[in-house]
Amino acid sequence: MLKPNTNYASLKDSYLFYNISQKINSHLEKNPNAHLLRLGIGDVSMPLPAAVIKALHQAVDDQAAKQTFHGYMHECGAPFLRDIIAAHYQKRGVDINADEVFVSSGASDELGDILDLFDKSDTALIMEPAYPAYVDANIMAGRKIIHLPAGKENGFLPSPAKEAKADIIYICSPGNPTGAVFTRKQLKQWVDFANENGSVILFDAAYEAFIEEKELPRSIFEIEGAKTCAIEICSLSKTAGFTGTRLGYTVIPKELSCSGMNFNRMWVRNRTTKTNGVSYIIQKGAAAVFTDEGQAQIKENINVYKQNAKVLMQALDKLGIWYCGGKNAPYVWMKVPDYFDSWSFFDYLLNEAGIVGTPGAGFGNCGEGYFRLSSFGSTEDTKTAAVQMVRLLKQS
Repeated sequence: MLKPNTNYASLKDSYLFYNISQKINSHLEKNPNAHLLRLGIGDVSMPLPAAVIKALHQAVDDQAAKQTFHGYMHECGAPFLRDIIAAHYQKRGVDINADEVFVSSGASDELGDILDLFDKSDTALIMEPAYPAYVDANIMAGRKIIHLPAGKENGFLPSPAKEAKADIIYICSPGNPTGAVFTRKQLKQWVDFANENGSVILFDAAYEAFIEEKELPRSIFEIEGAKTCAIEICSLSKTAGFTGTRLGYTVIPKELSCSGMNFNRMWVRNRTTKTNGVSYIIQKGAAAVFTDEGQAQIKENINVYKQNAKVLMQALDKLGIWYCGGKNAPYVWMKVPDYFDSWSFFDYLLNEAGIVGTPGAGFGNCGEGYFRLSSFGSTEDTKTAAVQMVRLLKQS
């Protein structure tokens, strides 16, 4: 008799962003001419860099001629892209080889797929507040989850503790939703902890390009000892505007092994079984990101978002509201006024000013009382939202 995966019954009834969408739709039904100031879901608003567009066009033309046509791509990624990504790491002083780089259709996909490497009996440690998919993917797999709370007292950057012992450790830096960034010293503590306990760190580096302080690490592999305990998952979505184009990459060092099993070789086997590779056209566009021209152009776009973040931080400074993130991340994580909870604050901003943010409660219990503002909106809307927020909260 067929048995469904009953772990799905343990998931929350609806996803955070689905709830937000429903509230927005209801608001627009009542106010059809309303212009919403969208500082919620982290989609980008700047177009793809010119170097990427040029490469995409060239790749399309390649597919029109027999001599340059490409069919199935290598399941682990085209050599030209794996080479240029490895070289990108090496320029930053991180010794990564091309065959340790795996090209994917995006970090979100990879964060779910990568769990194939682990037994269902392995426990997962998730620092909260956290990106909801970390929790949901492990619930679907029937895996035990250990929730490590973080808060204002530690800047939403928890340290290893006895209760944090687990087989799989999720670390996101810069953090989503908090925008908080681990220092080298803090990451070294987690790397040592993982090596001592035989754990594997899943390091989500989707926002590493937003780090501007040179002393802050952009890769887990900048930390001594990380190659024997970590997997790094990256994305071009926020780095280069690939949210609708879809490409990411994962780094699995050859040194990472457990119980006689090598994770790099396991992932080669997984990818060659479960995928047919990422489109040649998209991989050619991605390769352009790592050229000197591409790097200069993505920095221009990122600077627009970073300026948006400054506008939001300045507004919160005027109001005397505590927050973290913003400087080295695209998200500003603010404390909501005491007379609101996360969802009532969402409703207040939406109904009174047309501002859409993300309630902290949607990222776990530790997110209650906080609110995420995204800097990925347009410059004009961000400035308007900042003015409106100051006006609203000064009078309330």
